[in-house]
Amino acid sequence: MKYLGLIWANLFRKKTRTLLTLLSLVSAFLLFGLLQAVNVLFNSAGDFVGATRLVTQARVSFTQALPLRLLPQIESVDGVDAVMYQQWFGGYYQEPRNFIAMFAVEPERFLAVYPEWVLAPEQREAFLKNRTGVIVGRQLADRFGWKVGDKVPFNSNIWPQQNGDKTWPLDVVGIFDGKDEDWQRRTNALAYLNFAYFDEARQFGRGGAGTYTVTLGDPDRAAEVAREIDRRFENSPDETRTQTEKDFQLGFIKQIGEIGLIVNAILAAVFFTILLLTGNTMAQAVRERIPELAILKTLGFRDVQVMSFVLAEAVLLVMIGGLGGMLLASGAMAVLGSLPGFPPFRMDATVWTWAIGAMIGLALAVGILPALTAMRLRIADALRR
Repeated sequence: MKYLGLIWANLFRKKTRTLLTLLSLVSAFLLFGLLQAVNVLFNSAGDFVGATRLVTQARVSFTQALPLRLLPQIESVDGVDAVMYQQWFGGYYQEPRNFIAMFAVEPERFLAVYPEWVLAPEQREAFLKNRTGVIVGRQLADRFGWKVGDKVPFNSNIWPQQNGDKTWPLDVVGIFDGKDEDWQRRTNALAYLNFAYFDEARQFGRGGAGTYTVTLGDPDRAAEVAREIDRRFENSPDETRTQTEKDFQLGFIKQIGEIGLIVNAILAAVFFTILLLTGNTMAQAVRERIPELAILKTLGFRDVQVMSFVLAEAVLLVMIGGLGGMLLASGAMAVLGSLPGFPPFRMDATVWTWAIGAMIGLALAVGILPALTAMRLRIADALRR
């Protein structure tokens, strides 16, 4: 630490060049933090659901509906505790940018399969009895100022009513919370309406559901139960594919694209550019100080010490820029996560671990060649220049 002042002075010898390099590093690690947080969000989308449920969909695609006559056959599979069915509604409020993840469900089955959603007893009873009722997540209700008793015109970008109108006026009969923080965060865009009313009123597709969700008495039998469900519908017009709820959600997300590959490709391009820029800065800084490095050696500093000074300078440069970018990314994630309609972004320990590793790797990559040059420098040759 006693040489920190010398390293700091050398680092800011050319203030404008150093500040521009730092801004580049801050920008790179800001992007790194944001993209890795998005990557973590997508990859962990199903982590909170546990392993006690399976989802059965059509073998070809989850967009193909399965008939409701499959319900008793799925219920009769050994190891199945309860079954619910649901249909994606594709909802929004007032305008498409106010997206709502809305599903049509059979209330009693839904509440039995998803005890994680907490609903007041009187609201639960109202949802069971009111055909035009809808329950909405707490954060979604707060976002639009809805309260129990309101009639809200929900719009669907898929399902018209029999009269061709895609606006569905529904009564808010309940506002649900999550059982813990993870589930509560997911109340920001969720709503459920009564399947019987939806199925009767929709213009097409009656008698079919998008997916069946199965609860298991023994999670260790998940693979066995999934195989048995699919076996029952083999070589039929309604072949199925059954998987854990986590795998289903991750598969749904991957319809967007291979998020991890896209993120890593962007970051590889950014860091290659930063590597060239920072490496050039360090190389130029060492070239400018060759006589000074020779004087350090003349004063008695060993080759390894001189090399360490240059390498420490590279590490300090990259760490300042990297930590600055990551702190900005953390702040941006916190702000975005608190805004209505945005998912709960977070930068966990995994993101920070990768970031620190990237900083160390980048510092070594840009500093090792200039450091070796300084170490191998001969006093006579340097002073002759």
